[in-house]
Amino acid sequence: MKAWLLKRWKDVLFFAFVGLLLIPQVRKPIQVFVQQLLAGNPQELSTPEQKRVEPFNWSLQNLQGKPRNLSQSKGEVILINSWATWCPPCIAEMPSLQALYNDFHQRVDFYFVSNEKQQLLRKWLNQKSFKLPVYQTRGAIPPPLNSTSLPTTYVIDREGVIRIEEVGAHDWNSPAFRQQLESLIAE
Repeated sequence: MKAWLLKRWKDVLFFAFVGLLLIPQVRKPIQVFVQQLLAGNPQELSTPEQKRVEPFNWSLQNLQGKPRNLSQSKGEVILINSWATWCPPCIAEMPSLQALYNDFHQRVDFYFVSNEKQQLLRKWLNQKSFKLPVYQTRGAIPPPLNSTSLPTTYVIDREGVIRIEEVGAHDWNSPAFRQQLESLIAE
């Protein structure tokens, strides 16, 4: 048996890993960890791929019930992240988004949009110690921002053009992205 295990240790390890993924309480943390390992750097869209956000109007509400409209951020650099508490790639990128928000919240308008219940969102944010401006949709989403994938993150320049659109977990606090964001702020 020992000789067989030594010969097949990779197979045993693989099946043990797959077995762990079948346990719901273990699956999500493993998925989050793997997503963090695989998270890449956000990339700017090529000029033909860039779209203007029109209409620049989106009714939202924060977790305290205060209304906000995307039009209030016209002329600013904006980061919009659509996410959910049950989404492993969303959870994986949240620490990098929190770090980015900590350093850029006075120069970039951040919108973390989720359509989950306010109570669930507040509880999850408190458990994870995230201090992010979370909003819920209260009106029609502008067509260029209407994605069916989570997470989806958009970075919009001062002219209302989507310069970055990324689906899946990314490292939003990487030096390369911070430099991209600084360039957009300086434009």
